[in-house]
Amino acid sequence: MKNSLFKEFTFNSGVTVRNRIMMAPMTTFSSDSRDYVSEEEYAYYKERSYGVGAIITACTYVTKNGKGFEGQMGIDHDDTIPGLTKLADTIHAGGAKGIVQLYHGGRLAVPHLIPNGETVSASNIAPLEDRGFYSIQQSPRELTFEEVEAIIQDFGEATRRAIVAGFDGIELHGASGYLIQQFVSPHSNHRSDKWVAPLAFPLAIITEVKKVIAAHATKPFLIGYRFSPEDPETPGITMKETFDLLGALIEADIDYVHIATTDAWAKPRRGMVSNKSRTEEIAAFINGRVPLIGVGSIHTAEDAALVLKKGQTDFVAIGRALVVDPHWVEKVQNGQEEQIVHQLQLDQQKQAVIPTPLWKLIVEIEGWFNVAR
Repeated sequence: MKNSLFKEFTFNSGVTVRNRIMMAPMTTFSSDSRDYVSEEEYAYYKERSYGVGAIITACTYVTKNGKGFEGQMGIDHDDTIPGLTKLADTIHAGGAKGIVQLYHGGRLAVPHLIPNGETVSASNIAPLEDRGFYSIQQSPRELTFEEVEAIIQDFGEATRRAIVAGFDGIELHGASGYLIQQFVSPHSNHRSDKWVAPLAFPLAIITEVKKVIAAHATKPFLIGYRFSPEDPETPGITMKETFDLLGALIEADIDYVHIATTDAWAKPRRGMVSNKSRTEEIAAFINGRVPLIGVGSIHTAEDAALVLKKGQTDFVAIGRALVVDPHWVEKVQNGQEEQIVHQLQLDQQKQAVIPTPLWKLIVEIEGWFNVAR
């Protein structure tokens, strides 16, 4: 069963990965004061590049008013390229492919981190609940038609920088309530222009990104898309809207889609009644038409293999387990699963090669990671 994890795969774009395991995109809060890749981040990614087929980086903001985290990497201007080039080279040196996740926080950007503290979104609808590490209470300003078009160009320019830096692809962060999802969701998109159509914004970004790849890429370069199957708000995205989105993404001929969920086996809550998990229902809908990455509380080789087999996914993305043990993949491949570290000790930051800002949060936030206290 484990052997299924270690089969090579070639995407439609021509990018080949050595196995079916990806490092999930996880915010590190650890870039330097200019939002360039820090030395601690190079070490963090390097340590985890020897086993996985691909590393999907922490989300990088495509424009200054989209910044959503302290210490978030920027990909918003050309001076970021040298640091990103070094990161791509670092990931490649371990044998993994490198994929940059592109992001705009929209109404969930952090006011004190962005110009004039003004958040923007599809419409002037405030977020209803705390999402993650920051509670954003303020209502965003609705983007003008021209500003929407400018942000689409920003995603294109970010893609160009990723190509110049030597990465193997980009993943559009269309999940977790951030800007792309804010356009897709009936909760947050109440516009009166053409951008009210829920799929108009993400599809326009994909069109722009494809144009940039055609103009600038000299080697295979892929496009992935991460999505959240359901919104917590009503009205909001349900499984019905998710199937509409997936159908459009398949038509757009991208390289993969990537579920965003904390539990691979969580059942649908809205839009359909099923005894199967969202992962299984999504895989059944896709029916092999586009590669699917499953994710969510994967800690053991058995967990990962089950997501591939029962969940019918093509890949698994591993997050916290790889933070705790950077060599999880190699240990599984070499039959050393009993040596996998599942719990962080308070004196193991250096051993686990975890950047200091991320380490501080891991220790501070009870229940986020398995930490011996």
